[in-house]
Amino acid sequence: MADTTIKVDPAVRDRLQELARDRGMTMRDLLTELAGATPTKEELRKRYEETKAYVEEHFLGRPYTEEDEKAGEALWAGIVSGRIGEEVQ
Repeated sequence: MADTTIKVDPAVRDRLQELARDRGMTMRDLLTELAGATPTKEELRKRYEETKAYVEEHFLGRPYTEEDEKAGEALWAGIVSGRIGEEVQ
């Protein structure tokens, strides 16, 4: 594999080096891991469409609507804020 050079500010280079060292890996391995684990916009769109289709088929039995999305966001906000789930503890 041929090497290439990526130019970044020294502070960014130092940060990447520290992150790699903390994980016991080389900076090359860290950047490879980051690039492989970070989805592109197209990959995120595809994941969204696949998840939506799964939810429609296995949970809703109907098309997923904007109202469903708003209800889900409200539920998640309640969970994050601690307003929902307190009765489970």
